[in-house]
Amino acid sequence: MQSIISKRASLHVELREQQQLNSELVAKLEKFESLANVGMVSAMIAHEINNILTPVGSYAEMAINNPEDTYIVNKAIQKAASNSQRATKILSSLLNMAKGNTQIRSMHKFSQILDETFSCLARDLKKDGISVTINVKEDTEIYCDSIAIEQLLLNLILNAREAMLDSGGSLTIEAYTKDNETIFSVKDTGCGISEENITKIFEPFFTTKSRNDQRHNAGSGLGLAYCKKIVDMHNGKISVTSSPKISTEFKISIPLCADDTTKSEA
Repeated sequence: MQSIISKRASLHVELREQQQLNSELVAKLEKFESLANVGMVSAMIAHEINNILTPVGSYAEMAINNPEDTYIVNKAIQKAASNSQRATKILSSLLNMAKGNTQIRSMHKFSQILDETFSCLARDLKKDGISVTINVKEDTEIYCDSIAIEQLLLNLILNAREAMLDSGGSLTIEAYTKDNETIFSVKDTGCGISEENITKIFEPFFTTKSRNDQRHNAGSGLGLAYCKKIVDMHNGKISVTSSPKISTEFKISIPLCADDTTKSEA
């Protein structure tokens, strides 16, 4: 009997030690996860700021080469001012995401968010043989952090452009509300995504773009991962369907907040 009691006491001591060790391992894991988040957000910041600086640089170069053209010079100054403000908001949004803070959301006209997104593009897509079709009713609204959704759209549009650079094509953007959700999609007729890659495209640092291709952006593999995080932060859903060499469509649904419909920024 004494032997059994002694063994039970020994087991209890061992169990407590294992529980303590487990707690220490969990604490270390949480710390490493936090550090990983910092690294991820840092990479995302670099990726997103690059998207903002590219058109600023393009317009600045045009202004330098055409100093007598007051329209181009003024456009370059306007782009520098507006995109610096956007960069500040993007940094704030990304840092809040890293900290797990709730984003500030309100009702916005989807068409206005889309206009702001296209204003960030330095190049008219028509010059790349890409036609753009937008099917969005003026009264379509979305409950969101507008800067975050602009970044999501910008990433999807830039990816669509990359997919159609070689032979041109068409880009179609649609948005509508249904069952207390705002549903929008970005569809291109580009090269498509293979079946083996389509399940991986939202993974951080996964990219199908070749770093040896001088015509196309090599890609960091963070654009779609960032899109997924934005959608998750909005309690939404994102899906993709693709047929190689035919088309790719990203579809996003974001819940509407009926209580905040009076906050529209029309």
